[in-house]
Amino acid sequence: MSFIVRQIAVTADGREIIRANPFDDAQIGIGRSAQNAVHLPDLAVSPDHAVIRKLDDGRIEVESISGQKFTVDGRDRMSAKIDLLEGAELGFGGHVIAVSHEGDDAILTVKRVEALSDSAEEREERALYTLKGLLPSKRISAWGFVALVLAAFLVWPIYTWATYRGVEERPEGFHADTMWTSGALSEAHHSLEGDCQACHVDAFVTVTDKTCLNCHEDDAHDHADKKRLATARGGPEGLEVIGAAFATVFNKPPGRCVECHTEHEGAGAMQPTAQKFCADCHDGMDGRLTDTKLENASDFGTSHPQFRPALLVQPGGKNPPRKRVSLDEKPSEYNGLKFPHDIHLSKTGGVAQMGRRLSDKFDFGESLDCKDCHIPDSNGVRFKPVNMEDNCSMCHSLAFDEIGNTVRTLRHGEPDMVRADLRAYYRSTGPTRPINLGGMARRRPGDGNESRVASDYARAVQFRPSRANQAIQQVFSRGGACFDCHGVTPPTAPGRVDFGIKPVTQTDRYMHKGWFSHDAHKKEDCTSCHAATKSGDARDLLLPGIKTCRECHGGEFQKSADVPSSCAMCHDYHADDGAPWLIREQRKDKRKKSDEVANNNHALKPANKLRIRIRDQEIASR
Repeated sequence: MSFIVRQIAVTADGREIIRANPFDDAQIGIGRSAQNAVHLPDLAVSPDHAVIRKLDDGRIEVESISGQKFTVDGRDRMSAKIDLLEGAELGFGGHVIAVSHEGDDAILTVKRVEALSDSAEEREERALYTLKGLLPSKRISAWGFVALVLAAFLVWPIYTWATYRGVEERPEGFHADTMWTSGALSEAHHSLEGDCQACHVDAFVTVTDKTCLNCHEDDAHDHADKKRLATARGGPEGLEVIGAAFATVFNKPPGRCVECHTEHEGAGAMQPTAQKFCADCHDGMDGRLTDTKLENASDFGTSHPQFRPALLVQPGGKNPPRKRVSLDEKPSEYNGLKFPHDIHLSKTGGVAQMGRRLSDKFDFGESLDCKDCHIPDSNGVRFKPVNMEDNCSMCHSLAFDEIGNTVRTLRHGEPDMVRADLRAYYRSTGPTRPINLGGMARRRPGDGNESRVASDYARAVQFRPSRANQAIQQVFSRGGACFDCHGVTPPTAPGRVDFGIKPVTQTDRYMHKGWFSHDAHKKEDCTSCHAATKSGDARDLLLPGIKTCRECHGGEFQKSADVPSSCAMCHDYHADDGAPWLIREQRKDKRKKSDEVANNNHALKPANKLRIRIRDQEIASR
């Protein structure tokens, strides 16, 4: 004998669906658990409510194993034996199981029945006290919500945009078209929050380059010729072809401003350009632009050429000629000066001794340091030009006479005036103290040499005109005050003393295609990058190579580097004379602090004209 369980389900239109499953087991279970052969999904039924087992006499026995009763023909029972020929009706919660037979098999027909209170009449009466009869159908509700969403998020924003079109400043309050924005404007465009049409000129039309250039025409020129840019970038490949086709259809040509300068990304600075934007062109560019002079670059840590600073061809003039030379060639540069860094930075030489003697007055340390001569500019990016009056005169005095309380000094940078002053000196009514400016305050640094500046010179001269010429010659000759620091041009003819000074040009920026800020590296020691302590020639180019920079800086995704660096950290896409965009944004927050630091450093700097004048007066009075 087998058990055949027939499950009867009734559809909404009253049709019955019957599913029959045979079981050859001697015993099957009844309950809410799906593991039972007779599965009754009813909370009034226990997970394992009862079992039905076969008996040897052909009958079946139903027994509760959960401690809860069931009904047999309407009577509560805990167990019952049923003759298959007579049949029976078992009740478990809201389900009825009709027991019958087909041959030797026991048929268990399971059907869901409703309580007596669920009659049609009572259901209709219960509906009178609910909102079900008053609400629209589900289909009408769905279409109604669609219409509401379109009205709130499409029609209303478009109406708001059209209403305020041409209005430069909207009134404060909520405006429906702001629901379309993905985020707040950046700090750069914060002032345009009330003037959406400043950028979004036409509805459903992306922001064009022409709109951007209305404000940025002066500071956002093309990176290069548009045709060369397109050639350098190359055509789309792979899936990019599909994206390019869509961009063409929606009038989004490549190279637009918004590809780099993305807006509505939240308040604060705009995000820097990703390295890939630059690498798309500069990685393997020589294969697409065969006439380019630029080397390939895609990542600072792994694929970047050696630095090529712009070096002087010859000093002098407002815009002296320059040429770019790779640091791999170990280039040198003559700027018109003779300045040995190693002597001035020595810890034991005469310069260090003089620094210690003057430390109380000029705030020197045990020896001279880079900061004693190189003063940062207001931004801390580069340094102010070194000049005689502020940086050199504290040790190299040009004082040669004192009249009353006034100290006379030679005119630095004006060789014609130097010759004129010396001739005027010897045309006086006979100076009691002949002068000799050869080696002025340079032969033996210190107070002992200073006492001779205006008193112990040129005892061998005989006549005033010859004395003047000899003094001039000594100033411009080896060991003289001018010769040891400057390049001197010889006289134009024998017997003349119209010496001149070769022009001097101090380079404040070597990397015109890149950017470097000393303020960002102020925690580093100068000599960790610049080998000034080992340089005995002013022509030495004390610039660090790319290997030095890579000790801290790596590519954008080089997490092992101390400072992962993208292209935008050092390069500006629009290639102007200012800092790259990323650096400009960072400097906004640091500008005030940098100014305070620079002012404090300048206030503490001893090399100012007042102190130099006091020192010159002391020298002349000795």
